[in-house]
Amino acid sequence: MKKEEVVIQLHKPSMNEMLFFLTSGMIMSVPLTLFIYQYADALLFSLDPFTVALISGTVFAPFIEEFSKAYPLFYRHGETERSIFNLALLVGIGFGIVELVTYVFAFEAPLGSRLPGLFFHPASTSITAYGIATKRPFLFYMIAVALHFSNNYLILASPFSSASSIFVVALTVIASFVLHGKTKEKIVV
Repeated sequence: MKKEEVVIQLHKPSMNEMLFFLTSGMIMSVPLTLFIYQYADALLFSLDPFTVALISGTVFAPFIEEFSKAYPLFYRHGETERSIFNLALLVGIGFGIVELVTYVFAFEAPLGSRLPGLFFHPASTSITAYGIATKRPFLFYMIAVALHFSNNYLILASPFSSASSIFVVALTVIASFVLHGKTKEKIVV
């Protein structure tokens, strides 16, 4: 009996596909996050506002946002480790842009306080993507969640919130850079 060979064509994302992933970070990941938040925050109805903000921002947000940003990455076919990683950066940038615009224009947060998110979200999403590409999604998802938890907790609870956030964002970006160097142009099947 002769074995059948399966040939998977190497797929390089086109500019249109890259734009798809950027916009999916904006129009798919953000609404998914808000939808899940609606139910998660309802669990905290009996708590005082500070406790709700602390639990929602430090526990719920990391799990929900990191999942919502990684979700579009499961649309892939014949992608290489490197292309999945790069598409994750685009999803994270899309998410970060919408988050920045929302906080600055809707909640009147200072622009400078929201700029680190433009670096953090792509980097944390790429960490999860590395796990997807190397068949270890849960481990790297949890690493991204832990970094997100650390960042949010330090922002809400640390007297040195800006310095703390910059440290965690820098650590996340460095981790992303290191993992990018470990990706290969090897097809993920």
